[in-house]
Amino acid sequence: MPQEPEAIVNAEARGPATYDLVIRRAHVFDGHQALPGLYDVAVDGGEIASVSAEPLQGTQEVDAAEGWVMPGLTDTHVHLYDVHAVSGPDSLRAFEEHELPRKLGLFLDHGITTVKSVGDPTDGILDTRSKIASGALSGPRLLATGCGITGRDGHPATTVFGDNPWARERFTGEVDSVRQMRDPVHHLADREVDAIKLLSEGACAHSGGPRYLWRNPAFPDGVELVRLPPDLLRAGIEAGHERGLRVTVHTTQQAAAREAIEAGADGLEHGVTVEPLADHSLIDLMLEHGITYTPTLWIDDAHPDARGNLGKVARAGVHIALGSDTFSGRGLFGANTVEEAELMVAAGMTPAQVLAAGTSGASRQCVRPDLGTVAPGKRADLLVLNADPTADIGSIRDLGMVILNGEVAVDKRRLGL
Repeated sequence: MPQEPEAIVNAEARGPATYDLVIRRAHVFDGHQALPGLYDVAVDGGEIASVSAEPLQGTQEVDAAEGWVMPGLTDTHVHLYDVHAVSGPDSLRAFEEHELPRKLGLFLDHGITTVKSVGDPTDGILDTRSKIASGALSGPRLLATGCGITGRDGHPATTVFGDNPWARERFTGEVDSVRQMRDPVHHLADREVDAIKLLSEGACAHSGGPRYLWRNPAFPDGVELVRLPPDLLRAGIEAGHERGLRVTVHTTQQAAAREAIEAGADGLEHGVTVEPLADHSLIDLMLEHGITYTPTLWIDDAHPDARGNLGKVARAGVHIALGSDTFSGRGLFGANTVEEAELMVAAGMTPAQVLAAGTSGASRQCVRPDLGTVAPGKRADLLVLNADPTADIGSIRDLGMVILNGEVAVDKRRLGL
């Protein structure tokens, strides 16, 4: 008769089970801090039922062997669909059937239990979200903004999708008036997206609008664009707020970041990357407005000021969310998120700060208070690690088990990995 895996022990012989699953004898990082001592963490259904210093019983039990339990990681800035491969209905269908399931699985393999898509084709990403939620497709919990909204001929319409008109119509929403800005926001809200993403830097020319050269490692010569006018930014943010949605704005410059905050944005995607963050009043403005700063160092670390700018806002106490800007064609989904966490530590954040950015801080950014914390009543998205991630962020690579919505999704102990 085959033996039970070492990681999971059937506990029925020990007496009546109280919980569906118990992780025994673990150190706990609860999403904010490391708790003193050892705990049993109990799960019923898809929720955490108890975090107890006293032993608990479950139908299934996982012996953490004094390892660590923490919330599953959330990557708040990903692009799931391959912007280069998808150029028509046939290639879209091929990507969804053959590539997308593997990419989703890679997130779980690396301990990322929630991802937020910020600029994938609206129909496709919302259908993918529905399939994951129903169990028809395996993957991390998926949140989505639908297409990103930019100015006419703005980024990424003319940069990433300049040679791909079919994808341009589906990955981006281009506007050049206040009314045109409000309409797509309300349309996305009607589709029940989880948030709105606007792209400040990249829009049609407007009277008095400052021109600048948009730089990105993928476009080393730069692309001349104009920032989205403040009245359009404000209209998009107000429309999102009218529908109860959080609105974040793609920025890279200090001036654009200030415009976004003053227009009412809830967060900055990328933040300030292409120049030193020398305007201390801008940091004060972030604090005053409760802004969440998503540094995306995985893509922006090529800019020499990106790390230093993150260090400045983190030391000032600005809210930080982990987001990698993962996209097809570079690195590996899931592994890129882990690399983002390590780059954030290299930028001067402590491992505990980065863990919080990827758990409770990310849940704040996504307005999902049910996620990102190890506490009774929260969703049971959990990682079991073999070493202390608060001492060394690299310990998130030493992953024993991934639990998603109360179910074991990845068991590397059983596989002997």
